[in-house]
Amino acid sequence: MKKIASILILVFAFTFTAHAQKSRKDKAPKLSIEQHTELAVKKMTLALDLSNKQQNQIKPLLKAQAQEKKAMMLKRKEARNNKRKPSADEIFAMKNKYLDNQIAFKNNMKNILNKEQYEQFEKMKKNKKMKGKK
Repeated sequence: MKKIASILILVFAFTFTAHAQKSRKDKAPKLSIEQHTELAVKKMTLALDLSNKQQNQIKPLLKAQAQEKKAMMLKRKEARNNKRKPSADEIFAMKNKYLDNQIAFKNNMKNILNKEQYEQFEKMKKNKKMKGKK
């Protein structure tokens, strides 16, 4: 009897926490591309000590990157709703385009930032990747 009661309590607790996490995710505010860009620029300014000129040069890059990301997300969501999986050629094209965009972004950042700032930027990117893997 005690085992059954403890199992029921455990199942109830698990269900309750899963539901709470799902509802918390739904309540998260959706930021516009401009808001997202503004916050990203300010975070980079704090971390890299950017000048006003550098901020103005980086803002369009980040905005374009956010727009591209949102467009790809909507495209994937639409394909998922239609229950259509991309072909191998489509996957290759998407990954190739993504990597080309990353290379262009990195080159632009290299031109905008000085050597110390760029090294710090690379460290920030690496740390962000490591957090994502965890």
